[in-house]
Amino acid sequence: MDADDVAEELYRLPPVQFTAARNAQVAEARRAGDAATARRIAALHKPTLAAWVSNLLARQKEEARQLLELAEALREAHRTLDPEQFRTLSHRQHVVIAGLARQAGGLASQAGLPVSPSVLHEVEQILRAALADPEVAEQWATGRLAKVPAVSTDFPGAAPLAQVSTKGAKPEKPTPAPAIRKAPDAAEEKRRARLKEAMKAATEAAAESSRRDDDVRRAEEEHEQATVRRSAADERVALLTAQLGEAEEERRTAAEAADEASVRVRDAAREQKAARRKSASASRAVERLSGGDSGG
Repeated sequence: MDADDVAEELYRLPPVQFTAARNAQVAEARRAGDAATARRIAALHKPTLAAWVSNLLARQKEEARQLLELAEALREAHRTLDPEQFRTLSHRQHVVIAGLARQAGGLASQAGLPVSPSVLHEVEQILRAALADPEVAEQWATGRLAKVPAVSTDFPGAAPLAQVSTKGAKPEKPTPAPAIRKAPDAAEEKRRARLKEAMKAATEAAAESSRRDDDVRRAEEEHEQATVRRSAADERVALLTAQLGEAEEERRTAAEAADEASVRVRDAAREQKAARRKSASASRAVERLSGGDSGG
């Protein structure tokens, strides 16, 4: 039994099936006497729903390549401090992430597990983290992500500014620079430092703007869903109101019929009582007359 093959199978399962399937694989490895493989499988974490959806996307080779190439280009823009490339890629980043998140939602629906807008928002967060952090990108590309990572705007794949300038200058300038060049170099270094901070601030602002866009989109979707529910409730209220009106009319008619019947019952009882008195009187008369005839 190969732990990597088992992991590949497990992370393709819907999250609700993950734990039971993992435990079954651990038990099988133990029965086979492979304790090391059993420990590796037992260490696998159940993916969140958003992580599972993002894993579906990662297994789409073309889409994964598109995101990873964009991630490398963004990190290169941060390494070289190329503002023009940065602006172009920042715009492309929003378009790509939104499109991939929608595609991930479609893949989840095809797999029989449609997801909510809030889950797709977390998928977008995963994709942003993969763009910013090469370690997250590498983990995501395996299709075995277990949770939503934190989004970094520091682009750890980019070398620190001091290292960039040193590595770029060292082969060309092995000897110390003349004193007259120190001031311009220092000024250039400060400019590059300010540019680096400005690019980082722009990245953070773009991420915040994107999150706000997501908030607005989710609020609009929730408003639309609530409006549909309210419309359905209004229709039900109207139906029940109409039924209540019909029931009240039926109740009024029944009450009138009951009152009329009550009068008829009272009149019939009175007539019954009079008829009984009359019948009793007639019976007594017959008895008297019968007794007189026999006595003569």
